[in-house]
Amino acid sequence: QVQVVESGGGLVQAGGSLRLSCTASRYHLWGYYMAWFRQSPGKEREGVAAIDSDGSTKYAESVKGRFTISRDNAKNTLYLQMNNLRPEDTATYYCAADLVDWWLLPRYNYWGQGTQVTVSS
Repeated sequence: QVQVVESGGGLVQAGGSLRLSCTASRYHLWGYYMAWFRQSPGKEREGVAAIDSDGSTKYAESVKGRFTISRDNAKNTLYLQMNNLRPEDTATYYCAADLVDWWLLPRYNYWGQGTQVTVSS
């Protein structure tokens, strides 16, 4: 079973930046569709950004121009660079992986435990 672990969350002021990372143990992520989701209390899990093995990407409208998803297959790591953060970006961010192209749909088979991002105003 693929296990992914997120890191890089924290507290940042509005307008600041954070970079999230997601790594996998025992399995190589090359060939997997990967994505970042977020969820805040009382809200549904929302697809933020997704990337396929060739590097094609999709973003939620709310983060276009501010967030960038990327992957380093040599390091077996997925990234989410988040710039110009807003208080409404506050959420737990999850990494997801699957061999099916779910893109921004929350139907991935493999999920991390999440990392908290808090943006203060």
